[in-house]
Amino acid sequence: MPSLALYAFCTCVYLYAFPKLIDASNGDRTQFFHNCRQNCERTNCSADGLEIQEQAVNFYKQSIFDQIFQWSCADECQYGCMWRTVAAFAERSWPIPQFYGKWPFLRMLGMQEPASVIFSVLNFIMHYRMLRKFRREVRPDSPCYMLAHIFGVTCLNGWIWSSIFHTRDFPLTELLDYAFAYSIVLCTFYCMLMRMLHRYSLFLRGVITLAIVSYYINYFAYLSVGKFNYSFNMKVNIATGVLSAVGWFIWCHRVRTRRPYFRRILRFYVLFALAMSLELLDFPPIGWILDAHALWHFATVPLVSLYYDFMIEDCRTLRKEKVLSGGYSPYFNKDI
Repeated sequence: MPSLALYAFCTCVYLYAFPKLIDASNGDRTQFFHNCRQNCERTNCSADGLEIQEQAVNFYKQSIFDQIFQWSCADECQYGCMWRTVAAFAERSWPIPQFYGKWPFLRMLGMQEPASVIFSVLNFIMHYRMLRKFRREVRPDSPCYMLAHIFGVTCLNGWIWSSIFHTRDFPLTELLDYAFAYSIVLCTFYCMLMRMLHRYSLFLRGVITLAIVSYYINYFAYLSVGKFNYSFNMKVNIATGVLSAVGWFIWCHRVRTRRPYFRRILRFYVLFALAMSLELLDFPPIGWILDAHALWHFATVPLVSLYYDFMIEDCRTLRKEKVLSGGYSPYFNKDI
């Protein structure tokens, strides 16, 4: 089971970290699309400054949400020509094309990918509720209490930027979505390390924490400079995710007879990998709204409780052991 889960996890981290190279973009490369867009912009976007925005409002009858999310006249031309190109492909019975690495989505309330936005928000809500549950059921003096908060806050931040990116795909929102998505992967690895070392010296844990924080700051700076390197980002995500998964699988194997709740973290990784494998389907959006990427966002919502339930039970158990032993002695088993 661990080896199967690890294989699935590696495959899915690849899909999540590197979607740009998996998706084709045959739609935006057609001459039909380019001619349509150039003619539209030449006809409707010839003014400057505020006049262009007013033209966009009048040209495509923008809603208040479109204006809030800054859909420009050029954006409206691209959006309209995208659907004209899709219709031209359909008339010839050709497969539905992708544009700039994405399927054509029906814009709703100004949101570029409405289903992914909604499911990202649901993930945020789930993390928020489970973090509150953790705070209710685990005493603050429990070992690894703050570790759960670090994980929760990191995930909340990541899902905020996922929502923003799927609402409007700008270079900045793309960078922050990828960077903070990796922060979740890295935080999972960090939590695994700190859980294994929670009985070791504060100095050792502090040095490791400082090293990981420094590494992430440098990695964020690297992604921010020059053209975004999707290939490198993919490799880093895979390496970090695999290390995290291997660490937890080893832990599960070592404590399987002493900590029956190990099944929760194992189940979480297996189901999470299966949920992300929905990306393999990669079909055109159902109703022009629901695609495979949105589905895996939806599938992760119920899995959040597995991770938090594991942390709740683990913190409770560690606290009981600490109380019974009168504090951890230097000879207490450090590997569990």
